[in-house]
Amino acid sequence: MNDSAFDALVSFLAQVPAIEKGFGKGADEAGLWWVKFRIDVQHPLAWQVVQELGHIANYLSFDERLPTSFYPVSPPPYMNGGPKEFLSWIIETKQKDFTPDDLKTWLEGRLPRPVNDESEWLTDDDD
Repeated sequence: MNDSAFDALVSFLAQVPAIEKGFGKGADEAGLWWVKFRIDVQHPLAWQVVQELGHIANYLSFDERLPTSFYPVSPPPYMNGGPKEFLSWIIETKQKDFTPDDLKTWLEGRLPRPVNDESEWLTDDDD
């Protein structure tokens, strides 16, 4: 899988509030891919972004799950520092036939629209 396979997904994720610029991406020899990014933990919408991505990538519904996982990764905090500088997030696939474009399509269909409009991310709990 070449880097251009990630272009549309990375471009879309870069528009999501609280997601910082600078992405890692790749695939293993079996064709299972991943994308890595950071979320600004001080952004007011950071936890809504985590919740939305976790819902879609990990547990869309009981009967309908995507073959993806979304989770945090970090080097040892006691050696490096806290989440503001060293916490990253990964979305990876568990099925080689599920492409980065497939994930982008699912995210586009379920995240607030337009995705870069922060007011669309607010919930009733934010009042």
